[in-house]
Amino acid sequence: MLARLASASLRGLEAEAVDVEVDLSRGMPSWSLVGLPDAAVREARDRVRAALLNSNFEFPLRHITVNLAPADKRKDGSHFDLPVAVGLLMASGQIRVENESRLPFMVGELALDGRLNPVAGVLPLTMFAQSQGFKTMIVPLANVEEAAVVQGIEVIAASNLLEVAAHIQGKRLLQRFKPVQPVEHYDEQALDLKDVRGQQQARRALEIVAAGGHHLLMSGPPGSGKSMLASRLPSILPELTDEQRLAVARVYSIAGEARPPMSSIPPFRSPHHSASDVAMIGGGQIPKPGEVSRCLHGILFLDELAEFKRSVLEVLRQPLESGTVSIARAADTLTFPAEFQLIGAMNPCPCGYLGHPTKACRCSQTQVSRYVGRISGPLLDRFDIRIHVPPVDHEELTQMQAGESSVEVKARVLKARAIQYARQGEVVNARLLPTALEEHAKPDAQGAELLTTALNRFGLSARSYHRTLKVARTIADLAGSEHVISEHIAEALQYRGDSE
Repeated sequence: MLARLASASLRGLEAEAVDVEVDLSRGMPSWSLVGLPDAAVREARDRVRAALLNSNFEFPLRHITVNLAPADKRKDGSHFDLPVAVGLLMASGQIRVENESRLPFMVGELALDGRLNPVAGVLPLTMFAQSQGFKTMIVPLANVEEAAVVQGIEVIAASNLLEVAAHIQGKRLLQRFKPVQPVEHYDEQALDLKDVRGQQQARRALEIVAAGGHHLLMSGPPGSGKSMLASRLPSILPELTDEQRLAVARVYSIAGEARPPMSSIPPFRSPHHSASDVAMIGGGQIPKPGEVSRCLHGILFLDELAEFKRSVLEVLRQPLESGTVSIARAADTLTFPAEFQLIGAMNPCPCGYLGHPTKACRCSQTQVSRYVGRISGPLLDRFDIRIHVPPVDHEELTQMQAGESSVEVKARVLKARAIQYARQGEVVNARLLPTALEEHAKPDAQGAELLTTALNRFGLSARSYHRTLKVARTIADLAGSEHVISEHIAEALQYRGDSE
């Protein structure tokens, strides 16, 4: 007998249709699994066999052929276990279904005792099932909240194979999962800007970065508060929109990493400086999203920036400009989203005390040049704002008076974002194209003259010129000014760093 069930295979952030065909024929008891399965799919033979026996079903002693069609595309993932097991039960007559076309879409990995274990990529699989017209989907209990995010499809959670078999036959129907839809918000009590003492310029830069979506590089001696400032940036960022939440949830679903499905908190990733190129950009034998994709619509914080391998830093250049990253392999090319804000922190020299008011630097000029030279000019040019973070004055540090809170700063950030969206659509200033930049950030006569002087004196590149205008546009938005004037240009130029 032959049984056929619908399933899907993951390809990047998308899912492609796969038909699971199970055929039982005469001959010596054996099992053939075809259709270019990867190792996880091939091992389904042992998991399915043990799960059937331990769930009090009979394992058919026939020649079993399982085909995953189309046969010319690779299939990976353990989510095929459940449809293969149900197909075996249907083909052997242990489950009788009146209308196979009304079967629910099913995904799940089988434990040896028949339990359903969670699988990665449930969200894109659910979106695929909904787009194909399925009314119902069965998922493992641990994946139900993630799948329930998708509207227009009834999501049912099952704990084991027996429950799935009973539901399909109509003997004991499983209840539809009704999500409470808890939306995780940033805990204002956890990390707050009011904890930061002094550092007025750094706080101002952080506000501009949050308002305009800019990239920031902080340089300063150890203990000056660079990491502390960066970790508090999410507390003043706007919450994710529904569309952004879904996009972030898809990335984390594919990566198999835990994150509340519809969290409104922008992702904050801080990989160690020993991270490899693949870990940063994504890839692997079966390409998975890297750090630049897992911080989608959020922050990628690279502490000790100069300690990262040069090759790792250089792979950031293309996604910083395009907002996407393409993983090319011999068999296929996959594209992942990579729209994020890059925040870097580094010491001014190997010992960290170059320019310190009280501690002497022990580094030679050659060592300093070599250390700073680890960051290439093209990458450095992509930071909209570059500031020096000096050590905090002892009097400011010991004062009990708290600084301005994140709530107060966030209110100004949200107001500036609202101005941007009303003027140029759902695009932040940092993402403005040159044509739109000329329209929305054209400086007044004095501002244009000041910018021209800076171009000639400091030799600003075309990219630096545009980024200075973008920062000035954000400063104007924070000030509630419709036009970019010389004051805004002057402040933006202050954030270009000493290297200019």
